[in-house]
Amino acid sequence: MTRKTKTQDLEASISEINTLIEQMELGEQSLEQSLNRFERGIHLIKSCQKILQDAEQKVNILLQKNGTEVLQHYENSEE
Repeated sequence: MTRKTKTQDLEASISEINTLIEQMELGEQSLEQSLNRFERGIHLIKSCQKILQDAEQKVNILLQKNGTEVLQHYENSEE
């Protein structure tokens, strides 16, 4: 899978997760529909986690090749 495809998959999955959340928050579907949406959401989240873990591993490998093996935690000043 190419980087562009992984990025597109990640973005599409996040968009679908947001849509599923919005649909479930409306509370207008049956229990079975809600459970199906929840199950789909879990599948998408796991897929996103895998893509992000692969990206993190690639960053680690690239840093090691460049001799800068120390990663620092990102601190978001907005939090």
